[in-house]
Amino acid sequence: MLPAIAVTCLVACLMAPASFSQTPEPQREQLLNGLRILLLNRPGDANVLLKLRINSGAAFDPAGKAGTMALLGDILFPDAVTRDYFSEEMGGRLEVETDFDAINITLQGRAAEYDRIVDVLRAALVTTLITQENVNKVREARIKALGETRSSASEAAHRAIALRLFDSFPYANSTVGTLETVGRIERSDLMLAREKFLSPDNATLVIIGGVDQRRAMRALRQLLGGWRKSDQLVPATFRQPPPPDPRTLIADFRGTPATEVRLATRGIARGDRDFFAAELLTAIALERWQKQLPDLKGSAFVRQEAHLLPGMFVMGATVDSAAAVHAIGSARQTLESLVNVPVSPAELASARNKNAGPSAISANESLANAWLDIEAYALPSLSEQARAWNSLLPSDLQRVATRLFKEAALASAAVGNAEDLKSRLAPLLKIEVQGESAPKALGPQPTKPADAEPAKQRTVPTFKPLKPTNPLMKSNKPTTKPG
Repeated sequence: MLPAIAVTCLVACLMAPASFSQTPEPQREQLLNGLRILLLNRPGDANVLLKLRINSGAAFDPAGKAGTMALLGDILFPDAVTRDYFSEEMGGRLEVETDFDAINITLQGRAAEYDRIVDVLRAALVTTLITQENVNKVREARIKALGETRSSASEAAHRAIALRLFDSFPYANSTVGTLETVGRIERSDLMLAREKFLSPDNATLVIIGGVDQRRAMRALRQLLGGWRKSDQLVPATFRQPPPPDPRTLIADFRGTPATEVRLATRGIARGDRDFFAAELLTAIALERWQKQLPDLKGSAFVRQEAHLLPGMFVMGATVDSAAAVHAIGSARQTLESLVNVPVSPAELASARNKNAGPSAISANESLANAWLDIEAYALPSLSEQARAWNSLLPSDLQRVATRLFKEAALASAAVGNAEDLKSRLAPLLKIEVQGESAPKALGPQPTKPADAEPAKQRTVPTFKPLKPTNPLMKSNKPTTKPG
């Protein structure tokens, strides 16, 4: 008789191909200017979805000017009239979102208006109106939005742990910037960003809906064929952050009786072959942490934030200030247990139940996002990802836990009533109180740039945004060399 874990894995592997048998694959095209196109015609669909991903995001913001790439995304469609047109006249939507890795443009409308949709996209990309008037308009709108946003204790804690872990590395910054950094952005910064990153050979376009391949390509060649290819894709250079300060950072955040605690270490990249194992480890870590502290149930989380480069594996919870020391200590013990105590078959099964992993996709937008991720991070197909997910064994998870947590440099933070936390944590932990040495502002306050070092001094390591070298199932090597 086969062991239970063997039966579980066998059933999962047998089910994986069937679940993906109905997931369509795109037609692949490419314009002469290098724009990659993924097409899926759905006959009878009255709508069409276009998603364009510019493969350079907030990680490329200049030092001291966090929010530059987000502002570049804003200025592509500076007038509210264009967005209103999509929602009111075309029954669709127009959205631009910027994350660390990309600027993502979504246009959805009636398939009969496909050519007009592509023409709106052409105007934004080919004849981007980076006038001083438009720069002032989008910058003031962004500053107003930042000023009106009230930071929560949870958001302040996320900011604190990111700064603690990444220091001057771009992932320590906000993707949308702060009041101070956005106020520094000038027209010349946006023009330079457009010249360096807004090019067809640095982009992928997905089209899904009631438009056939011939009609789709005719409009693209006519309207986007003139989008100028970059002379050279300029790689960014990032200095790797030093090991985080081992002291627990205490940050003051009044107005809430609770305390937000965080513990984090460097994670892995989105394209890493161990990405799925790390996803399962988040569920197992949370379960073990809650067994140590039952009061954490409902308030705790464990997640990994993976990007083109290795991101963050973070544990967090909302607790009483009296429990902050125990919460941080038990979080450390949980990570140690993942290295020293093998993952059981029951834990693996439970983690899979809580995290569905890759699944068959039919919704247009979900499918478009999955294809864009495959292109951006050099991932294998959805069916291959499913097979990798279902073939994971407890030994794989312990191997990845050892890779991530054995002798890992950990960062910790506690956000709440600073005086109370100081009196409770100081006798038991080494602490640093924000504001007493090298303060870094949190929440709604303007922040100083996390990295004010001149770009010319930032020489190693380098990476090219279009060709990540750590594809899932191909290599375990990090994208960058240790700094």
